[in-house]
Amino acid sequence: MALKLHSHIERVLWDQHQISRRVSELASQISADFGGAANSDSPPPPPPVLVGVATGAFLFLADLVRNIDLPISVDFVRADSYGSGTISAGAPKLSLDLKVDVKGKHVILVEDIVDTGRTLSCLIAHLESKGASSVSVCAFLDKPTRRKVHFQPLGQGKFYKGFECPDYFVVGYGMDFAELYRNLPYVGVLKPECYK
Repeated sequence: MALKLHSHIERVLWDQHQISRRVSELASQISADFGGAANSDSPPPPPPVLVGVATGAFLFLADLVRNIDLPISVDFVRADSYGSGTISAGAPKLSLDLKVDVKGKHVILVEDIVDTGRTLSCLIAHLESKGASSVSVCAFLDKPTRRKVHFQPLGQGKFYKGFECPDYFVVGYGMDFAELYRNLPYVGVLKPECYK
């Protein structure tokens, strides 16, 4: 019998239309920030490299890049910190590294959710060690109440965020519990009985 994934959701926090509108706004902001001044004599900045943090950010990254009006490169990293639980296990482990050379380039780390800040702090340091000139963060969700580590964008980097998330365990739009629910087209609160 197929799982009725929608019945596992306590409530929807952001629906498809709200997500689409916010992603479009973020892409416009990034396009403006990295496009250079239209009437400027100086050359535009080099195209940024968007790095999706696998696997949770894949839908957000796909929608974001299709709305950015700039030449860009795209790559992925994987940093594991949750396993199959609902609480971060602490220090993340890098299990997939970049193929694109980021030396001297501006990188935008694309995350599904910023929780404790440990993963981002680790990834920013990793990109700095690879010679990135600056690192921005573009997070679909920000959960500041769970922050354990204060991360700082590198160089002239910025922090772009889609929505501030209350302290619930959320799934959908790429985010999972035990590799399920990523395909839900919205972000919802998972019923506690589904993960306890």
